[in-house]
Amino acid sequence: MANINDDLKRNSKDDILQLVSFNIGEEEFGVDILKVQEIIRLVEITKVPNAPSFVEGVINLRGKVIPVIDLRKRMGLPSIASNIETRIIVVEIENKIVGFLVDCVNEVLRISRNITEPPPEVISGINSDYITAIGKLEDRILILLDLEKILSTSEKMIVSDIAVNN
Repeated sequence: MANINDDLKRNSKDDILQLVSFNIGEEEFGVDILKVQEIIRLVEITKVPNAPSFVEGVINLRGKVIPVIDLRKRMGLPSIASNIETRIIVVEIENKIVGFLVDCVNEVLRISRNITEPPPEVISGINSDYITAIGKLEDRILILLDLEKILSTSEKMIVSDIAVNN
């Protein structure tokens, strides 16, 4: 009987997603909170010559050089000027620390997995390879991203080289 109770507890725990929600333009996105190391205010970003257009540059975070990727540019959206709400979400991707530039960070959400569904093939022109699900909240839609898939293998190598060479 204890095994069934343990399974029930585990299943109910697994059914809750803990997400960091953020905006890029009018769209709200979410990423698994366990992937996020920290969220920082925008700091000076040093440009890197010959970097892909979506790589904003690098920052010095407590002595580590971290590449910063502009999620707007990576998703093919127009650039905007950064402002007081602009944030960098710092994550680890394949043992490399990377920052993702977003318009603003909203909140930490706990949502039930049963209010999510697989993404449609194309969402607002954004390639859905890195979109894991769509969350249907009471008054809004939340697009769940897998930041590990936001870059291709070759792009991950380029970003990794940028961090190593600077």
